[in-house]
Amino acid sequence: MDQRNDVRDFLTSRRGKISPETAGLPAYGGNRRVSGLRREEVAMLAGVSVDYYTRLERGNLRGVSESVLDSLVRALQLDEAETTYLFDLARAANASPSTTKRASAQRVRPSIQRTLDSMTGAPAWVRNGRFDFLAANRLGYALYSEMFDDPIRPANNARFVFLDPRSKEFYIDWDRATYDIVAFLRSEAGRNPYDRALSDLVGELSTRSELFRKLWAGHNVRFHRSGTKSLNHPVVGRLDLSFEAMELPVDPGLTLLTYNAEPGTASADGLTLLATWAATLDQNAHPVSAELSDRSTVRRSGE
Repeated sequence: MDQRNDVRDFLTSRRGKISPETAGLPAYGGNRRVSGLRREEVAMLAGVSVDYYTRLERGNLRGVSESVLDSLVRALQLDEAETTYLFDLARAANASPSTTKRASAQRVRPSIQRTLDSMTGAPAWVRNGRFDFLAANRLGYALYSEMFDDPIRPANNARFVFLDPRSKEFYIDWDRATYDIVAFLRSEAGRNPYDRALSDLVGELSTRSELFRKLWAGHNVRFHRSGTKSLNHPVVGRLDLSFEAMELPVDPGLTLLTYNAEPGTASADGLTLLATWAATLDQNAHPVSAELSDRSTVRRSGE
């Protein structure tokens, strides 16, 4: 991941999405050689010189002030996720590598695992910014059981979605899942540009998935805080679930996700059936059984 190229491509792609009419500029007609706004139009809307904006769009955010960034946010009509991404890019451009190198966490504390285990009626799991599946309760492992057939650990949802054909059956809206994951990873790359493991994951997916390469080049970003998921579980069938994502302040980079179904629905019945199936996993030769066994060993040892 090249930070200057990311700045250039992000700003170029954002101005390409805004028409003069949307920006409140007069439509002069005729042939425009760019889709969206021209550089000079963005500069005018942001209240900076064309030369200065050109410098920014070429990837040089060194010394840029918050007021200029705020002006770009308004000129390019950025949403909250895009605004955060732009400020993250500027922060990385103006910080020394020693202050920005931070790898996403790989382990969860025992107290977090106990919290997960206490949630017996809803699937719950913890991931880092790379979508590594780091810990879960029994229902969480059961819900994502398909992911654990891949022997690579930690299991990774981005790798599952783009490299495992079964993901197209598991995610009912698979196209949305691919877009959301790439947009989240792009946001994470802005927050944590020196995460080597994240760079390696992006490189692997770019090499092995043409769709990932295409979506990554779109420079779209988004948050992943709450919403709905429709999953086709191989044991219990379709599950329409709501989810909430909660960052763990004591563990920067880790997020706890919980899922629930509306009471009285087929999906609620499906979760009940999933819990029954999950209770049998310890006795079965299923990949998740090993995960549950490893989790119990860690919990007893207090590591």
